[in-house]
Amino acid sequence: MYEFIKKQIAQDYYRNNFANEGQCFVIWYLRNIYNLDEIQAKDCLTDGADDKKIDAVFIDDDNSIIHIIQGKFYSGSLNSEPVQECNALFSNLKNLNALQTNGNVSIKRKVSEISTALEDEYKISIELITTGYLTSSALADFNTYKQQISEQDELPAELILIDNDALRVRYDDALNKITPYINQNFNLENGKFLELNLDGTKALIAALPLKECYKIRGIMDGSLFRKNVRQSLGLNRINKGISQTIRNNPEDFFFYHNGITAVCSSFNIENNILSVKGLNVVNGCQSLTTIANCSEAIKQKEKGYILFRFYEIGDDNIGSAKGDKISTFTNSQSAVKARDLRSNDKVVLAIQKAYNQRYADGFFLTKRGEVAPKNKTNKNHIINLTDLGKWIVAWHSQRPTISYSETKLFDKYFTQLFRKDYDPENVQALKELYDAVMSKWIKDNPLGLNESLLAMKSYAPYHHLYAISLFFCVINQIPESVIPPKLALKKLQDNQLLDEVVSMAGNCLNTALTNANEEYIQSKKVFSPQNWIKQKGSLKGVREAINSTINMLKIVPIGKETYERLKKGLQTDSASFEERWTAE
Repeated sequence: MYEFIKKQIAQDYYRNNFANEGQCFVIWYLRNIYNLDEIQAKDCLTDGADDKKIDAVFIDDDNSIIHIIQGKFYSGSLNSEPVQECNALFSNLKNLNALQTNGNVSIKRKVSEISTALEDEYKISIELITTGYLTSSALADFNTYKQQISEQDELPAELILIDNDALRVRYDDALNKITPYINQNFNLENGKFLELNLDGTKALIAALPLKECYKIRGIMDGSLFRKNVRQSLGLNRINKGISQTIRNNPEDFFFYHNGITAVCSSFNIENNILSVKGLNVVNGCQSLTTIANCSEAIKQKEKGYILFRFYEIGDDNIGSAKGDKISTFTNSQSAVKARDLRSNDKVVLAIQKAYNQRYADGFFLTKRGEVAPKNKTNKNHIINLTDLGKWIVAWHSQRPTISYSETKLFDKYFTQLFRKDYDPENVQALKELYDAVMSKWIKDNPLGLNESLLAMKSYAPYHHLYAISLFFCVINQIPESVIPPKLALKKLQDNQLLDEVVSMAGNCLNTALTNANEEYIQSKKVFSPQNWIKQKGSLKGVREAINSTINMLKIVPIGKETYERLKKGLQTDSASFEERWTAE
């Protein structure tokens, strides 16, 4: 991977924007593993003087994870120094006040974002990424620190090693080019396994000794779980229970645990030796990681078994697809989010039914991962429940500041936001308005949006949508009410104002961010665009920018014609406005 990445970071983008190969490597990782664009990746970088061992911070709002990255772009072996840096990094995170005081400008800004994310109960993932390998002594130190960090109650965090092999797996996974390569032998005991053939698929059910499990390759670097829907979650409540049973009651472990599901390209049994090729655990990552972390305790116990299911699926495309389905279906016991619980809520189903009847060529998707039926061919009429929730809170509640949080939308504010009689034409109008917004958030950046805004593409556009609604409020001088989306869209389209107002709304959002940054500089405070966009002050800033824009159009000769067109096109009877839906 070292030579491969070295060639890639020799490109002009890397050479012209970053100070050294170490920074280029971290940016490469963010772009290729987490699929961030150029601007988003650059915004995450904190490397430099006074970086306090933190090379980058990526806050993943979709999965509620704070990724703290320490990168080492080396070929060959690494000693314990980078491991010790990760431990020092964790110590720094435990005192955010000192970290913000003593860190560089990027660290100061990111500390503010980390603090906000922790308030929303995000987890911390400290990732040591390298193109090299840790020496045996360094790996021992790493495992010690990993255990110590996972047991800290004051700060939920996990230490992860992404070395050369794991980096290759993650890169291949990102490209969807995974091929199985882990081969493993297991000792089977008489009377404790059963070989089956189910509709042409070979299967093996076995009770394996726990002492066979911690020896499996690929547990610690995650490569054993590349088809799993998630990696290790650290020492959470369930994993603590697994650990306690292993240490205190190993003889009962088989009865308390649901078992492990694994797929492979082939397996063979000879003289009670199970030989597995292309092993891939699709359900059981948390358990096997915990078992590996309890290896010393297991060595001291003679008892203890775990149920294993092996399925031979081959390594062709059909086998790969079958493996993906097995991974998905056997992970149904994974933690269910509030958004998933609402997918079958009567209110949601009522909205879905109304929308599907109104737009027969489209479909309203309520479940995560659901796809529209094949006969629903109009992509402009395919709606997702999560998207709708984000649009509603930005438009009807005038609170795009919480559009990023699925937990708040589908738990805390669900009853205020979702109404069974919600007009399907409003649903469609919100989609079309948001699509018009996103047409401006493209690589060409037609509005000249600030890079800080572009780095927040996952949630800043909801402020842009909010700003469109404010144009109706300001023009009609009705500050505390909201125009229905379908009426707003009709007026914009009928008067050929949609693109113009969308552009003006984006420019006003840009102005609001710039003004906020200047205010912070004048008061000698650290400005974090990511935190500003999640705070109510951003709403005031956008409204003030729109007021200033419209007032300027009134008095500047060149703008009067534009103002008159806006006034005529957006003029709406006050009775058509509705009260803001409370969500705070």
